[in-house]
Amino acid sequence: MRSDIFLIIAGMAGVTFLTRFGALGLYRFMPPWLEKWLKYVPTAVLTILIAPALLMPAGRIDLSLHNDYLLAGLVAGLVAYKTSNVTATLGLSMAVMFSLRWWHI
Repeated sequence: MRSDIFLIIAGMAGVTFLTRFGALGLYRFMPPWLEKWLKYVPTAVLTILIAPALLMPAGRIDLSLHNDYLLAGLVAGLVAYKTSNVTATLGLSMAVMFSLRWWHI
C-alpha cells in the first residue's frame, strides 16, 4: 500500500475519533436544561425534512385532496400514533400512496 493513502486513512480516522470523543466529553458537562432541549432536535429536523415534501410536492403549497403525498402522510401519522408500529405505518401508508396513484383520485 502506498504511504500517502495510509496517511490519509489514518488522518480521517483520527479526525473522526476526535470529533466523536469531543462530543462525548462535552456531553458529560452539559447542563440539564440544555440536555432536555436537545432531545427535541431530531423531531424538529425530521419535520423540516418531511413537511416541504408533503405540503409542496409541485413547488407550491397544495392542501387539497388531490395531494397524494399529504394524504399518505396523514395516514402514516395516524397509524404511527395509534399503533407505534413502524412496519404497519410504512405498509399502510405505502398502500394508500400506491392506491391513490393507481386510481388517480
